[in-house]
Amino acid sequence: MYQPEFMKKAIEEAKTGIENKDGGPFGAAIVKNGEIIATGHNCVLKNHDSTCHGEIDAIRKAEQKLQTHDLSGCELYTTGEPCPMCLAAILWANIKKVYYGCTLEDNEKIGFRDLKFEKLMGDRNNLPKDFLEQHDRDLCLELFDTYNHMDKTIY
Repeated sequence: MYQPEFMKKAIEEAKTGIENKDGGPFGAAIVKNGEIIATGHNCVLKNHDSTCHGEIDAIRKAEQKLQTHDLSGCELYTTGEPCPMCLAAILWANIKKVYYGCTLEDNEKIGFRDLKFEKLMGDRNNLPKDFLEQHDRDLCLELFDTYNHMDKTIY
């Protein structure tokens, strides 16, 4: 069941990332049994790593903390709908549910290419109907607006 405090944590994580100019406004929190296991944010620019999206950063940290590659039973909260790469990583990690704020279309409006790759690679219609669930878009759009008005590097 959706818990707004976990999305707020993902938003806080994203704010830290954009304030430090680590990357885009994408933060994530991984939750298991009502407890945050790990958080992460986009570190593409900071780490010079095109794969270090917020969801991937959080997955890596959660797996290290739990000393496993299997995050069965975990839920992921993220400020933006996962791109195809992140969605694949989420599925590989066996995360059971994803709660996201902004859509792929919102991501595109602030300069990200998620929709381009979605058209090349994805068909979300094949996912279980309740796997992806949108919440708190307005709060996440505020974050995106802040990012959009910053001096930033588009990648």
